Parts: sequence; structure tokens; C-alpha cells
Amino acid sequence: MNGYQRMVAALNGEPADKIPIMLHNFMVAAAEMNISMAQFRESPRLIAASFIKSVEKYDLDGVLVDIDTVTLAGSVGVAVDFPEREPARSHGGILDSLKNLKSLKPVSVENYKYIQIWLEAVRLLKDYFDDEIMIRGNCDQSPFSLASMMRGTELWMTDLYMAEPSQLCELLDYCTEATCQFIKLMVQTGAHMVSNGDSPAGPDMISPELYEQYALPYETRVIEEAHRAGVYYTLHICGNTSLILDKMLLTGADAFEIDYKTDTMHAFNILKDKATFIGNIDPSSVLALGTPALVREKTTELLNIFSKTNRFILNSGCALPSITPEANMRAFVETARNYK
Repeated sequence: MNGYQRMVAALNGEPADKIPIMLHNFMVAAAEMNISMAQFRESPRLIAASFIKSVEKYDLDGVLVDIDTVTLAGSVGVAVDFPEREPARSHGGILDSLKNLKSLKPVSVENYKYIQIWLEAVRLLKDYFDDEIMIRGNCDQSPFSLASMMRGTELWMTDLYMAEPSQLCELLDYCTEATCQFIKLMVQTGAHMVSNGDSPAGPDMISPELYEQYALPYETRVIEEAHRAGVYYTLHICGNTSLILDKMLLTGADAFEIDYKTDTMHAFNILKDKATFIGNIDPSSVLALGTPALVREKTTELLNIFSKTNRFILNSGCALPSITPEANMRAFVETARNYK
């Protein structure tokens, strides 16, 4: 089997010859090309070359094409800062009040420079790998997360308790349109899978009840858009998602990229044979700062649990820091390749 076939098997709950591996490693990929994040984000060819080198160097089954964490926010007008050596970051909201929703410009994310760079990088990767490995085009924020950036986190958290539900839904509808536009554009690149992150929607930030009311329905709409286009979909939420895993299943996502803070046995019991688990080794204290021996130990512990289901793709629990050592990356992959 090639990498793409292994990934498809895991997404469909079918047996594969090896445990499929995909890394959330855009910062490492740039670092290993000796280029800054500024150089990386400005050039589709450098982005593609970085991921090609990483896939071939570590023998990966899929590539997760991520570039920044605020690109979709920038496309709808949120002020963004572009550090030389770090991923871009937002400067707070563009809506002083939910009463100003009517003043927002119609959604048109395709006109944003960094959306086009992202899409072109995925096209180049699909041209290079075709169907040899799985191409996952990440599409930045889910609607709830994007709404948080448009209002600013503190105001958005207050809105959830103080604002009229109709106003919250109006903003979330706007954000859903933006996310769905990115999904549609990404599908046109030939990507096999798309994904979004919805980190502010997790239990570290809001209650399961608020997640069910204001995040889940909009995640579901985005996932339905991806499935109508004929691609697989992965949802990522940072933090400990144990309290909402059963609700996340209701979105219809094919896979969930689970943060390392989530208890793996609990996740196994909830997701087994229902959706594919992607994750979830600690990217910082284990993969970036640990020893190869620790990486092997923690990876084996995870494999001992998830080897009992076909619906499993090995990954880190979130994005790998740029300082992650090659020796740890190799220990991570080799442990899975040699696991019996």
C-alpha cells in the first residue's frame, strides 16, 4: 500500500499494512529548509518544497498543509501581524459591537493574498505527489473560532452570555460562509482531505452546552460542505476535549485531530469504530523537548491503545514547534513502523 491508500483505509475503518502517519509540522518543515516563517508564508514554491522534503525525509503517509493560524481571519479584515520567525497572529477584533454586523463587507476570501498562496502550495503538492500520499489542505478557522477573532476573544466570551442569540447566530452565519468558501477553493486544488481548527470551542474555553449551541451546528454545516464536494474532513480542537467528544461525533467529521491533553483511553472508547482518531503525542514536552527514548515510550503507549482499531492515524496532538529535533521525529516514525 502507498501512503494515500493507508490513510484512506484508516478513514474508512479498514486494515492497512502499516500504521499511517501524518505530521502537523509546518514550522518544522520551514526550519529544516533553513527559511524563516516570513519566507515560508510568502512563497507557494517554498511551502511545497518544505513539505516535499519532510514527507520524503521521514517517510510520511500524508501531508498536512498548514501555513498560519489567522489567514482566514485576515481575509475578512482582522488586523494581522506577520513576525519574521513566527506564525502570523491577529490583533483583535474588527467588530466593536454585534450591532455593526450589517457593516461587514460581503465574504470573498479568494481575494486575500495569503489564501491564494496557500491554495497554490496545495496544488503544487498534489501535482508532485498525486495519489501517492494523502494531501490534507487545512482551511484555518472553523466558524466559532473565526467569530472569536472577529470580535476579540474576551468580547466574544462575554457575547456568549450577554448578547442576543440572534446576533450571535448572524455572526456565525457570516463566519460559516467564509469557512465554506475556503473549503470550496481548497477542494479545487485536488486535496483529498480538508480540515479546520475550532480551538476556542473546546471545554478549556466554554461549557459543553455552549459548544452544542454555538459551535457544533456550524461545524456540521462546514463538514456537510466538504462531503458534498467529495473530500474527507478532519476537525481539530485544542485542549482537553473529553467532555465533548460524544458531541463532536454528531458533526459527521470523518476524523478528529485530538489534542494531547485529552485522555487517550477515553477517546478510544468514544471514537472506536465511529470516527478516525488522529494524534496525539504531546508536541512540546515529548516531541520537541523530550529524548528519543521518551518519544518511543509515549508513542508505544498510544499505539498499545489504538492498535485495537483500524481508525487511527498517528500524529502529534497539535502543531510541532520549530525546534523539534530530527532524532525525535525519526524515533516517532520508526516506533510506528516497527510496532507489532
